[in-house]
Amino acid sequence: MNKVQPTTCQATSNLEVSIPDTQGRNIILYFYPKDATPGCTTEGQNFRDNHQAFLDANTVVYGVSKDDMAKHEKFKTKQAFPFELIADVDGDLCEAFGVWQLKKFMGKEYMGIVRSTFIIDADGNILKSWDKVRVKDHVQEVLQTVQAL
Repeated sequence: MNKVQPTTCQATSNLEVSIPDTQGRNIILYFYPKDATPGCTTEGQNFRDNHQAFLDANTVVYGVSKDDMAKHEKFKTKQAFPFELIADVDGDLCEAFGVWQLKKFMGKEYMGIVRSTFIIDADGNILKSWDKVRVKDHVQEVLQTVQAL
């Protein structure tokens, strides 16, 4: 997929989020498996700690998982995330971006979200994507990429 189909999603703070962005900004859409788990918390904190730098690069950040809005609001509040979380409970966004995949853990197979990040410009073009993300140093790499745009 090189271009996203325009869509509107429900997000925390009772907001509707448009993808691509209707205000001319780039979007960082980062998909993560589950609220309040160690890796997902660390990744969110890294985006939080670099939030102003993303804004300075005309880029808005959204986290996406299949958790419901109540879990998202609790996670966002507890971690003081300055960005919104999108509740993709039905998995439509995960399917559209190809992040809902067969995973293996301790010999068991199951379907789940593969940690992935996408940079989407205001025209809906996917400028860069990362899949099977390792949390360490990932946000810095994403930030450097948007700053170079």
